[in-house]
Order: sequence, then structure tokens, then C-alpha cells
Amino acid sequence: MNEQNIFIVRCGEVALKGMNKPYFERMLVDRIRSNVKGLGNVDVKRQEGLIFVRADKDVDTDILVRQIAKVFGVASISPAVEAPSNLDDIGEEAVKYMMNLIETKGVKTFKVEAKRADKNFPVKSPDIGRIIGAKVLIGCKVLKVDVHNPDVLLYVDVRADRSYIYQDKIAGFGGLPLGTNGKGMVLLSGGIDSPVAAWMMAKRGMVIEAVHFHSYPYTSQRAQEKVEDLARIVASYCGNFKMHVVNLLPIQEQIVQNCPEEETTILVRRFMMRIAERIAENNKAMMLITGENLGQVASQTAEALVVTDNVVKMPVMRPLIAMDKIDIMDKAQEIGTFETSIQPYEDCCTVFLPKHPTTKPKLARIEESESKLDVEGLVAAAVAAEEIVQIRQK
Repeated sequence: MNEQNIFIVRCGEVALKGMNKPYFERMLVDRIRSNVKGLGNVDVKRQEGLIFVRADKDVDTDILVRQIAKVFGVASISPAVEAPSNLDDIGEEAVKYMMNLIETKGVKTFKVEAKRADKNFPVKSPDIGRIIGAKVLIGCKVLKVDVHNPDVLLYVDVRADRSYIYQDKIAGFGGLPLGTNGKGMVLLSGGIDSPVAAWMMAKRGMVIEAVHFHSYPYTSQRAQEKVEDLARIVASYCGNFKMHVVNLLPIQEQIVQNCPEEETTILVRRFMMRIAERIAENNKAMMLITGENLGQVASQTAEALVVTDNVVKMPVMRPLIAMDKIDIMDKAQEIGTFETSIQPYEDCCTVFLPKHPTTKPKLARIEESESKLDVEGLVAAAVAAEEIVQIRQK
């Protein structure tokens, strides 16, 4: 018994999917298998509404848990031990389990919480808890029961053939399995916001690709490498993806030469959206994703966003639109992108930045300014010159 390390993986929101639940569970199992591939002999199976991960003893369990927790759709993970579904065997394993905690963590109090998933089991859940609790008290004489604030809340999950004993519920990120909600194209910069936006849409099951704009030689190669570093961190959650790299400088130069200075920011943004949409269409993405946050900068006022969206037909997803900046920064720290995002390298948005950008642009005036430009030619040239960087999981 327990010749392997066992982990119970719970599905969270996936469990609410009704008749589509098996499809979501299969996708989740596939994603877990992909994330733990290469760690050693690890088996992942669906069983009775849960996912069980079994790994040989030589597999690093800390790394294994981290990899499972990164899979979107995973609500929680519990390292567990198993026993045949009879009270004597469950009690014996529970005593061994608690003895180990006494020796390693010095626990003194406990409480048993039992669940009878198999309704054919002859003993009801409250009685299972009392019986296993009594066996633990007899086998671990230093322990006491504390129903209000125990050192260990010992879970006993009784199922048809096997029962499981565990204490920890290690939180995952939840969400939906990657690949269950289409593909989106994220406009990825080197800032704090856009990597978080990409992560949040991937958490809802969306496969992502990215388009990154630079203004070389005004922006450096190291600035692009920073974005690639950010993309690899995002890829550790959502798998490998393509990043389409576009030089925006020819367009910026044309805008600066032909259009009012205060409109530069919004005009550049409209070109970025046009180019991103064209690349998205070419790569079968169904929507654009940005890290825009209402009112954060001149190009993100309500008026500016309306004018920006006017040039694309695709839906534009802005998962950060109403978040406080502090909350976005906290999320960036949680997912591991923050320290890279704050590295002081320039990006294309800071090139030719006007002193007093318009914050309430009028569509008719912006369109009049664009009439002085070869919009279609500039967009086509930018897309034709794109470079593709393959982003691999970090």
C-alpha cells in the first residue's frame, strides 16, 4: 500500500459543466499530463469525479505539485494516502499518517472530517469520523481532539474500492482548461499589464498567441528580449505559443511627419490594433486581448478606447479594464511576471511621445488626420515584415 505518492486533484468550475463535464475533464487531464511530462513516472487518471495523480517515490513532489497547480482548471491538490475501504484499514493508515505528523510537525490536536462518496458503504459520514477519530486516539496517545481549532483537520474520503486520507488542500488557480475557449491574440508589451491580461484570458480556457511592437533602433534588442522573457513566464501556464514581432517605426515616423503631435498616441494605437487584427485573422484567432485599464493613461480613457476600437471588427477583450493598478501588480507578483516587467527598458509607446496627448479624441478629427496617410499600405507592409519568435515554456 502507498508504494507511490498520490495526489487528489479537484476540478472546481469544471464540475459545474453538466453534460459537457466529461469533455472539460478530459482536457484537464491532458493538460496535467503535458505539464508533468518529463518529471518521471507519473500517471494521471479520472476517477469518480476526481483526478488522481500517482508518481513514483523518486519524483520530486514539490515540483510535481507546482506543475499541477499551474494547470488552469485545477481548484486544489491534496497529497494523500490510500487504504482499502474498510474501517480497520482506514484506521490503520490514519494512525500512521498522524504519527508521521507528530514526529515531523509536532502536532497535538486533530479533528476528523469524513465523507462517504460511496453511498453503499454501510457506515454514514459522521459515524466514520467518530470511529476513525477513536482509532487515532488509541494509536496516537499524545493527541487530543479539538473540534474548533485543531492543528490538523484530517480528511477521510471513502470510495467504492479505495479510501483516501489527507490534510492539505493546496490551492490551484481554478478557471477552465486551456483550449476550451478558442484562441485570442494578445498585444504584448514589456509592461506590467499585458502579461497579466494574457494570463487571465488563458485562465478562462483561451489559447493565446501574441503580437509585440517595437521601434528599433529607438528601442533596443534587450527590450525585446525582456518581452520574450515575460512571454516565457506566461507560457509556463499556457504552453508554447508564437509571438509575432512587428517594427512600428515606419508608421510612427509617418504619423509624426503628417499628423498633429497631440494625436500621435491615439493614431499609433489605432495602427497597432489594425495590425494585430490582421495577424489574428491570418492565425485563426477570434479576438484581440489587451492590458488596457480604464483611465490609466491618455490612450485608455473611455473616449480613446471608443476611437481605438472603431478600426477593428474583432471583439477586444480587456480583462483588466476595471482593476486597480495595485491589484494588477499583486497579480503580476503572484504569477511571476512583476520583477521582469519592472526592468527599465524602453518600449515603442515611449517613442515620439507627445508632451500633451489628447485624452478625449474625436473620431472625425482622427479620421481626417489618417486621411493624410497610406493606412492600408502601412499596415500591409508592417504585417509582411513581421518576424515570428517561438515562445517555449520557462
